[in-house]
Amino acid sequence: MLPSQAKPSQAKPSQAKPSQAKPSQAKPSQAKPSQANPDLIDTDGADTEAIYTSDGITANSTQLEQLKKLFPACFDADGNFLIDRLQAEIAPQTDIGREFYEMNWLGKSYARLLRNLPPETLISEDKTHNAKPENAGSQNLLIRGDNLEVLKHLKNAYANSVKMIYIDPPYNTGSDGFVYQDDRKFTPAELARLANIDEDEAARILDFTDKGSNSHSAWLTFMYPRLYIARELLKDDGVIFISIDDNEAAQLKLLCDEVFGEGNFVASFIWNNKYTVSNDTDVSYQHEHILCYAKNRNIFSLNLLDRTDKQNKDYKNRDNDPKGAWKATPLHARSGSNNSIYTITFPNGITWTAPTGRYPRYSKARLQELYNEGALYFNKNGGIDKKTYLNEVRDGVTCGTFWSYEDVGHSHGNNEELAEMLGKGIFNDPKGIALLERIIKLATAKDNGDIILDFFAGSGSTAHAVMKFNLDKGNRNFILVQINEEPKAEAKKAGYPTIFDITKARIEKAAAKIRAEHPDYTGDLGFKIFQTADNFRQHPDKDFSPEQPDLPLNDELSEEQLQTLLTTWTLYDGAALTTPVEPVRLGSYTAYLCEKRLYLMNAGFTSADLLAFIRKLDDDADFNPNRVMVFGSNMASAMQHELDQAVRGYTNKKEIELNVVIRV
Repeated sequence: MLPSQAKPSQAKPSQAKPSQAKPSQAKPSQAKPSQANPDLIDTDGADTEAIYTSDGITANSTQLEQLKKLFPACFDADGNFLIDRLQAEIAPQTDIGREFYEMNWLGKSYARLLRNLPPETLISEDKTHNAKPENAGSQNLLIRGDNLEVLKHLKNAYANSVKMIYIDPPYNTGSDGFVYQDDRKFTPAELARLANIDEDEAARILDFTDKGSNSHSAWLTFMYPRLYIARELLKDDGVIFISIDDNEAAQLKLLCDEVFGEGNFVASFIWNNKYTVSNDTDVSYQHEHILCYAKNRNIFSLNLLDRTDKQNKDYKNRDNDPKGAWKATPLHARSGSNNSIYTITFPNGITWTAPTGRYPRYSKARLQELYNEGALYFNKNGGIDKKTYLNEVRDGVTCGTFWSYEDVGHSHGNNEELAEMLGKGIFNDPKGIALLERIIKLATAKDNGDIILDFFAGSGSTAHAVMKFNLDKGNRNFILVQINEEPKAEAKKAGYPTIFDITKARIEKAAAKIRAEHPDYTGDLGFKIFQTADNFRQHPDKDFSPEQPDLPLNDELSEEQLQTLLTTWTLYDGAALTTPVEPVRLGSYTAYLCEKRLYLMNAGFTSADLLAFIRKLDDDADFNPNRVMVFGSNMASAMQHELDQAVRGYTNKKEIELNVVIRV
């Protein structure tokens, strides 16, 4: 639940009710842009609405770049702007009289609705785990909860912050357990109104969400809002890798073309994940796809891979050349013209001309220069080659689209890898460390503090790979999201009640292994845990009038619930989950400071505490908040007014522009 907020600017402070739990009451089209950027605030503290219009759309490059950022699906692979697609994106209803090529499925309108609805949950912190010495200063995150809810919570704080996303979503094979169901409850009439569709289509959509479906439509409805929000989290030079098999590979490619833009496609890598052929079927599948899209292909490029011993084995120093190892490169090529053919006699008396049917690679003058540089090799059989030196080739190799199990591992080996850590049969077909290390190598930098997100965490391979890859003294961090799914029976017997528990255990064991094997490791081996929590807020009765003299106080929330509310609000206000939240003593009252925002969550704030707050503003050089966020349900109306008037009327010595925001 995102908080509602109001500035106490009238005779009595107005208190805005937060978004209600019923999705039918929240129209995406009414969402204020200020919620997407909570720092859009007037100097007098009032929220500012940004209004988006279509005025002045031209072929101007700046405008087109802005449109491409907002609507990548409205551009083709060549960067041409498709105005019909834009009109379909922003139109309140679809005009079926103007058709164009697009991907469609039953539930697409519902998926678009889901991408915009606010989260229904809160975010809480596992304070016991996070206080452990190995975790207290960590920037790594493991979040328990439905990944769509979590992604929505992350939107404000982590927008344009993630360098790389890797996900291994359900493949929808019919036997992998994928069944699409949705906890949000709509009537056909409500869904028809919110999604701008007719009631018959709404009823069909609700049917497959209520009954559970593993159809293509259900899978696409499941994936679309998650990918849409994931794109918002990526940095402009960020990239996403998605593992998939043939069951949904074609649908996923079209879906990603729409979400990320056709022109931002990088590659479809083929992972050769099996080293044997199954003889009990007519076709033995030995590959998976890894689909790769950039957020902006114009500024993103894959890194080079490290050269291997196999690639370097032909480079040898056969003649003690001071330039080092080299390999022989022919002086002739297949193509050329007869006019380019010549004969040259070198100072050592050896004569060379291109063999019949071949043509010189170099001019006669250049060949003479190579001789003078000592860059020609005359073998004992009379042949001549150019020396290509190892130190002259670029430091790495271009990544190909076929990834052999010999280079990045195979499914059997990945199962064995996990079994060594957690036991046999705990989790089927996890992704391996070698595979993920290649992806991390291709997409991230060593020392930029790159964030790597995996919101289908599974066995936790991504976290393991990030920590291990940081053996290069890198400072990459991970964010993993995993729901409380039911694990296999073997996992339960082994003491893992949910897949989240498997994820957590894998990260802990991987960290311990790295510590033991590399005692000089300087990277981050800890992680903090957060989780989604049911919304426990009790809203005032709808018939209650805010005009009565005193608003009712909600003094029934426990300390744990207040802390959950605080965590949710700081994240909503743009602070990363790892940002410190410091208690601040104001007289006898405890407030909380996060970045430049001071949160008054607890009940009992008094005039004496307000005076202590003003004195601290003047006397404490390190105390510089610019907003006071008040949990209105825990502060009487009269005290809200007193706080607001004091902040408005008092010029503090630091001349800080301070705003008061009331939330309920």
